[in-house]
Amino acid sequence: MECVANARPLIKLSIAWRKDGVLVTSGLSDFNRRLTILSPTVHQSGRYECEAVLRSSSVPSVSAGAYLHVLEPPQFVKEPERHITAEMEKVVDIPCQARGVPKPEILWFKDAVPISSLKIPRYRVLPGGTLQVNGLLPDDTGMFQCFASNQAGELQTNTYLAVTSISPNITAGPADSTVIDGMSVILHCETSGAPRPAITWQKGERILASGSVQLPRFTLLESGSLLISPSHISDAGTYSCLATNSRGIDEANADLIVWARTRITSPPQDQSVIKGTKATMACGVTHDPSVTVRYVWEKEGSVLHTNSNPRIRLDPDGTLHISQTWSGDIGTYTCHVTSVGGNDSRSAHLRVRQLPHAPENPVAVLSLVERRAINLTWAKPFDGNSPLIRYILEVSENNAPWAVLLANIEPESSAVTVSGLIPARSYQFRICAVNDVGKGQFSKETDRLSLPEEPPSAPPQNVIASGRTNQSIMIQWQPPAESHQNGIIRGYVIRYCLSGLPVGYQYKNITNPDVNNLLLEDLIIWTNYEIEVAAYNEAGLGVHSHTVTEWTLQGVPTVAPGNVHAEAVNSTTIRFSWTAPSPQFINGINQGYKLLAWEPGQEEEVTVVTVRPNFQDSIHVGYIKGLKKFTEYSTSVLCFTTPGDGPRSTAQVLRTHEDIPGPVGHLSFTEILDTSLKVSWREPIEKNGILTGYRISWEEYNRTNTRVTHYLPNVTLQYRVTGLTALTTYTIEVAAMTSQGQGQLSSSTISSGVPPELPGPPTNMAISNIAPRSVTLQFKPGYDGKTSISRWQVEAQIGVIGENEEWVLLHQLPNEPDARSLEVPNLNPYTFYRFRMRQVNIVGTSPSSQPSRKIQTLQAPPDIAPANVTLRTASETSLWLRWVPLPEWEYNGNPEFVGYRVQYSRTGTEGRALTHGIPDRLEREFTIEDLEEWAEYEVRVQAVNGIGAGPWSRPVRGRTRESVPSSGPTNISAFATTSSSILVRWSEVPEPDRNGLVLGYKVVYKEKDSDSALRFWTAEGNTTHSLLLSDLGKYVLYEIKVLAFTRIGDGVPSNPPILERTLDDVPGPPVGILFPEVRTTSVRLIWQSPAQPNGIILAYQITYRLNSTNSNTATVDVLNPSARQYTATGLKPELVYVFRITAQTRKGWGEAAEALVVTTEKRDRPQPTSLPTVRQEDVQARKVLLLWEPGSDGLSPVRYYTVQYRELPDSNWTVHSASVNHEASSYIVDRLKPFTSYQFRVKSTNDIGDSEFSEESEAITTLQDAPDEAPVILSVTPHTTTSVLIRWQPPSEEHVNGILLGFQIRYRELLYDGLRSFTVRTVNSPTATWTELTSPYSVRNLTESSLTQYELDNLSKHKRYEIRLSVYNAVGEGPTSAPQEVFVGEAVPTGPPQNVAIQSATATQLDVTWDPPPVEAQNGDIQGYKIFYWEFQRQNETERLRTLFLPEGGVKLKNLTGYTTYMISVGAFNAAGDGPRSPATRGRTQQAAPSASSFIHFGELTTTSVNVSWGEPVYPNGIIEGYRLIYEPCTPVDGVSKIVTVDVKGNSPRWMKIKDLADGVTYNFRIRAKTFAYGPEVEANITTGPGEGAPGPPGEPFISRYGSALTIHWASGDPGRGPISRYVIEARPSDEGLWDILIKDIPKEVTSYTFSMDILKQGVSYDFRVIGVNDYGYGSPSAPSPSISAQKVAPFYEEWWFLVVVALVGLIFILLLVFILIIRGQSKKYAKKSDSGNNSNCNALSHGEMVSLDEGRFPALELNNRKLSVKNSFCRKNGVYTRSPPRPSPGSLHYSDEDVSTKYNDLIPAESSSLTEKPSEISESQGSDSEYEVDQDRPKTHSFVNHYISDPTYYNSWRRQQKGISRVQAYSYTESDSGEPEPSALPPPLPPLPPLPPQLNSVPKGQGQGSLYRPKGSRTPTPQQQPSIPPSQNSTLYRPPSSLAPGSRAPIAGFSSFV
Repeated sequence: MECVANARPLIKLSIAWRKDGVLVTSGLSDFNRRLTILSPTVHQSGRYECEAVLRSSSVPSVSAGAYLHVLEPPQFVKEPERHITAEMEKVVDIPCQARGVPKPEILWFKDAVPISSLKIPRYRVLPGGTLQVNGLLPDDTGMFQCFASNQAGELQTNTYLAVTSISPNITAGPADSTVIDGMSVILHCETSGAPRPAITWQKGERILASGSVQLPRFTLLESGSLLISPSHISDAGTYSCLATNSRGIDEANADLIVWARTRITSPPQDQSVIKGTKATMACGVTHDPSVTVRYVWEKEGSVLHTNSNPRIRLDPDGTLHISQTWSGDIGTYTCHVTSVGGNDSRSAHLRVRQLPHAPENPVAVLSLVERRAINLTWAKPFDGNSPLIRYILEVSENNAPWAVLLANIEPESSAVTVSGLIPARSYQFRICAVNDVGKGQFSKETDRLSLPEEPPSAPPQNVIASGRTNQSIMIQWQPPAESHQNGIIRGYVIRYCLSGLPVGYQYKNITNPDVNNLLLEDLIIWTNYEIEVAAYNEAGLGVHSHTVTEWTLQGVPTVAPGNVHAEAVNSTTIRFSWTAPSPQFINGINQGYKLLAWEPGQEEEVTVVTVRPNFQDSIHVGYIKGLKKFTEYSTSVLCFTTPGDGPRSTAQVLRTHEDIPGPVGHLSFTEILDTSLKVSWREPIEKNGILTGYRISWEEYNRTNTRVTHYLPNVTLQYRVTGLTALTTYTIEVAAMTSQGQGQLSSSTISSGVPPELPGPPTNMAISNIAPRSVTLQFKPGYDGKTSISRWQVEAQIGVIGENEEWVLLHQLPNEPDARSLEVPNLNPYTFYRFRMRQVNIVGTSPSSQPSRKIQTLQAPPDIAPANVTLRTASETSLWLRWVPLPEWEYNGNPEFVGYRVQYSRTGTEGRALTHGIPDRLEREFTIEDLEEWAEYEVRVQAVNGIGAGPWSRPVRGRTRESVPSSGPTNISAFATTSSSILVRWSEVPEPDRNGLVLGYKVVYKEKDSDSALRFWTAEGNTTHSLLLSDLGKYVLYEIKVLAFTRIGDGVPSNPPILERTLDDVPGPPVGILFPEVRTTSVRLIWQSPAQPNGIILAYQITYRLNSTNSNTATVDVLNPSARQYTATGLKPELVYVFRITAQTRKGWGEAAEALVVTTEKRDRPQPTSLPTVRQEDVQARKVLLLWEPGSDGLSPVRYYTVQYRELPDSNWTVHSASVNHEASSYIVDRLKPFTSYQFRVKSTNDIGDSEFSEESEAITTLQDAPDEAPVILSVTPHTTTSVLIRWQPPSEEHVNGILLGFQIRYRELLYDGLRSFTVRTVNSPTATWTELTSPYSVRNLTESSLTQYELDNLSKHKRYEIRLSVYNAVGEGPTSAPQEVFVGEAVPTGPPQNVAIQSATATQLDVTWDPPPVEAQNGDIQGYKIFYWEFQRQNETERLRTLFLPEGGVKLKNLTGYTTYMISVGAFNAAGDGPRSPATRGRTQQAAPSASSFIHFGELTTTSVNVSWGEPVYPNGIIEGYRLIYEPCTPVDGVSKIVTVDVKGNSPRWMKIKDLADGVTYNFRIRAKTFAYGPEVEANITTGPGEGAPGPPGEPFISRYGSALTIHWASGDPGRGPISRYVIEARPSDEGLWDILIKDIPKEVTSYTFSMDILKQGVSYDFRVIGVNDYGYGSPSAPSPSISAQKVAPFYEEWWFLVVVALVGLIFILLLVFILIIRGQSKKYAKKSDSGNNSNCNALSHGEMVSLDEGRFPALELNNRKLSVKNSFCRKNGVYTRSPPRPSPGSLHYSDEDVSTKYNDLIPAESSSLTEKPSEISESQGSDSEYEVDQDRPKTHSFVNHYISDPTYYNSWRRQQKGISRVQAYSYTESDSGEPEPSALPPPLPPLPPLPPQLNSVPKGQGQGSLYRPKGSRTPTPQQQPSIPPSQNSTLYRPPSSLAPGSRAPIAGFSSFV
């Protein structure tokens, strides 16, 4: 090839060659002008192009080209073998493929004849040239030739085909196989044979697959193998393959094992866990038991190595645990399960969440387009790996605490407008994000914004108007809600006008915002006014309140009744007649008339009879009965209204008729002689006419034949009866007389010559014949006073029996002087009584008899029925019955068995009444269940007790609530009128099933066996009984039912449904046309039958033509009705054809379906459509118009489009329609949710397949729509008598279909309560609704969307209301809720009782009083009160209830605990229920005697002493003032039983040491506590002496003296059952003192002890003994030691001679002094004598002297403010006193014995008690001591018994105390090394002592004071001196010479020294 190019300069010319665009570099010559190709090959064919370029020039290049075609002669690539043998019926391929250029053409010949001319269809030349012969026959044997030729030459080859036939042979039989359940398995069975063997597979005798049989899942493959797909477990077994042909048969077997598939049955689930928590992913597997599974987990494709990461753990069951999750764990996890039984894998995504961050940069600005709104913006924060759910907006209003304002801001939002704010307030905002982990941090606060003021947007609240007078109305209100004031309220405007009249408003302006009431005055009497109130602020006047209507009060009538006439009918009755005054002068509602009668001069005592108004008769008649006989009366008549009485008519004077008189008064006898007496009387009190005289008669007692009668004039009031027989009893009778006859007799008996006297009381009273309401009293009459008994009187105590209870006169029996028994009637059943009697004669009444025994009357059935029985509708099947329970006194029996019985029956039926028993006597309501709907019932109640039933209450009637019909209409029929309509007829619902007033009917229908929703046609009115259903599907079988509906809703549909088919019609178009096979000259199309066949399809017609020609050239073909595919041939390639398919029914050919097709083999799937768009104007609430542009159809026309949508944010894609017309480019997407965001996408489908989905559309939000769901009314309860409280639950947000703006309440009064016949009422007009039968709805609009309750007020009393509720948004109102009914007029009290006061009556009773709740809060008549009471701070355990069924204002709570604080709360109740309780009020019962002490214990028991302790009472019932301890021997000691009583003041100490006991004696101890009285005793016995196991006595001690110290030695004795733990040394004065512990706690190892004699009293001889102690107690004491004196070496001033000298000198001075005094006394002979007293020769205790206690365990004793002097019985004997001073008592103790004067009580503040000695068998004489002599101005003092004098320890018990020194605490105990007192401390071991009450005081001590026997280390406590008293102020201690030691010991309280 040459390429010649020319250019200048030639040197820059360059030529380049390219082949098919590829640069050629070889074969070039002559400056590239020539291209030479040597030996061209096929590969060198192509376009060659040369390009000439002028280098370094802008001249464009030029090019030229040419094609090179290289031809190649044919060459065989594949040739057949020279000889081919094949079996019959097989397929043989004879290969013949050649190559060459151009491609060679292959021609076949058989036996030199072209195959194409043989026209044998079994011969087929395959692409590539191979000849395929199908179904070989013997005739196919022959020579086959293959010729390959092209333009370059021709080539041929040949083969010989021989067809043979052989018997079957299974060349490859089935092998034993194992397969997994659900997988496919092939059992091979390859055979040879000719003809081709027929294969049959069997399992046992069952043929699975063959040429004619093929069971499901078993497929016979072409190769003869058996395909089992899918395999089942049941497929296991032995399979047989049988091969048969005409030559024979062959068989092979194999076993198949089926394993259960290993599959993941519990796959891992997508999880979202919170950071730091644990994630668990399950991978539960089911597998065959014979296989082993292995788990492998991967994350994002990488294997997880659980061993290397401690946070990750894999359980044997495949469960993966990841602990402490964090963001690095986020990803997709896959569980792979591998096993020979199959592999499986499942994946799940793990998301780790955390709290979102705070929104950033929040900014708040005032809205420019909306009032009361603020725009808030912010930046979206990090969401914490979890989509934000919402934002929470909080607001601070006027610096108030933060509060949530919006809790559900959309998470996509970054701005929000906060509307509905309150003007004149400042706001600050903050916002936080919320995801499903929780709530994140709040953002920083916005700057504070303030809103301007506006007029109030709400009216004043609670506007109430009440008529105050007949010319004034009081208006009260409360300010508007603070959120609606919109500024500072400056005042109020009240406007009012006459209601219903065309008159203008009058205004009142109140400029004080604190005033919230106004009295409108100068109004018209009894007139209705409309009143409204509005508030105003600086911005203007606000909204007026709703109109309140109120009447001025009624006035009183201004004229009297007319034509009044009065006349006496008899002696006690006056008849009145009158006419009514004119209504215009009544000034209110005529309440009736009052008939008045009064005696002249007694106008304040008027008899009044009220007569109801009679509006039928013009003349009214009335009577006043019960007037006094023969009495002059003034009479009058008046009319009255509610406010009061009108003027009286003119008074008319008349007199009642005359009658017989009453008995004469005061019959008496005087001047009683043997033969005469004087009878006196007084005029009758009730003359009842003009007295005409008196009748007197007398007779001997019981001898009527001796009667003498005289008639006396009316002025005679006495008469002397003569001619009597001496000493004879006479009966004398006197009676007054009028013109009407003789009056009542007065009689008495008298004995002549014997004057009468006052009678005596009856005696020997007995009770018999006890009945429920009466008893019989037998008695013996008392002294009759010498005259007859005129009357017997019976008095009784009722209910509460006691000495101080009141006696009530119960019964009198007159004129029965001989009675010996009487019956007492009118008693109350089951009540306690105690009787007494009196007898009366003419002199007077006797004293009362002795009371009888207490009796209880028998039970009786109740006398009365429950009161105030009311019946209300509760539901459709129940009624609510209420009554007032019987008061307790009407039970007439045991309260435990009192209850009620309810009887109810349906009115108008003859059925048996049903009853129900209620066992609770306090029950006051009952719900009668299981009643018929909309039926009237009659109900009554009776009370029952253990005896029987009381009377029935009056019957009350009530109707159950209207309901829906409980069955459908009857006689339903349906008739198809056209192909799209059906006529339905029906009859009425049976009357028992209507359950209300039927308002209409609904026909319910749907296609049979279809899932489509039910459709309704409504027929309004209950007279319509047919309906034509139209727009139905053609030739469709419908199920049809009919239901009736009432006001409540739809009833039950009729059953069974009626089936009816519409008539047939021409069919609709076939659907689903597709062209699965398209060739250049033929197509195959398939279709589905019409969606609306409209009949039975008889045929299909197919018409097709070129799209470019008219329909006249179309090809038409008719197919049978079962055809669903068609192949059209003979088409032209690469052209467009139109196919039309139509169906035929008996009505004709229907609508055609049309489709295009291109005859080409180059078809492809379509391209996606363009991005779908939605224009804003095409967006509606529930549908949008979607637009798109089609994409390329891929040379295969689009058959249909599929539209999908998804709901944002998280919903999945959902198919809306998969059959959108292929010609459409828009589609209406319906069935969407309002106010919801959506995205859409579209895909197209042609014959090849689906396109990809288009891009997702932009998110669009549907518009708001009216709500489609009603709120649910939870309850409607009466709140006041004119209001109800409605509570509801709003619909869910998804059903609000927008932003909820508020609620609408519809309510109306139901009138059907007054109807009695409902079923006859019909709605004649088909369009009539329930509104024709009742009043229209009133509507109350609520603008607060957050409300869930509302008080609906201003309703009418005693009416039933229907209430419905709906919600609304900006679009409109939603459906109304189901109606709720409520009865208005009864409501529970809304206020508690007031002024609850508690008065403590006794220790077990509190009197509680209260005032009723405010009238406006009572909401009806108060029926009673409930009193709740409980112990303070123990409400849960002790709360009790007392119910009063009377509106009383007080109650007595009895059987309470003494001295206990109670909390009491009172609540009122009325017929509607219980009101609120008052705040708890505190009260305390009075003190009572305490309970017994909780315990009594003994300790430190020796042979002569014991320590007694006791516990506090469990129930103190007051302030414990002290205890009384009494002890005595159980058997006499030395013939004497001595009872000792000790009083302990105060509540502590509660123990005492008793020391004067005898060894081996059992003592009884009793202790009881005291408040103001003593409680019960607790007692215990104790036996003195060592217990069992205690140590024996140590050896007899001996004593050695070393100077001023003594040492006691002893030997150890028997240790008893336990080792010795310590020793105790006791001492006593040798002159018969009591043993007392000197040294305690001596170590057990010691057998001697040394102590100083300083702790003993000087000059006193002592005995000592030793006691061992072990764990069993104190042992037996040793024998006493020899006596030893505690005398030290005396100083000279104690020598005898010094004392004699001093005595002589003293005697001289005394004689001189006596002489001087005598001289002086004589010189003052006439001087005034000074007072002298009987001073004792012995020393007396001065003022303030006191007694202290030895052991500080007891309070010290003090005898204060008393000067005690004694007579000379306190004289010296041998240098010591022969009698000790008076026995002291501790400050908290008091002892006494039989010799102690009770006047000694003044010495100490203690109770008097006794100490007595009881002589046993021998009486012990008591020596009488002379008594004390005391100054007359001083209190008398005690004497003491002799046996106390013998105890020398008394002498140390008195110490002086300075006057005026107060007591100090008793528990400051001291002890020092030197024996001096020091602060010490420990109380005794039993029991632990509580703190000392402040009234117990100690005693100051003087110098030298100490304890008895005070060794070093002794723990014996001693009272301590008050530190503030100087020692110099202490007086010296009184020390008798016989004391143990000088001033060192005070006796122990309550111990042996005193007892």
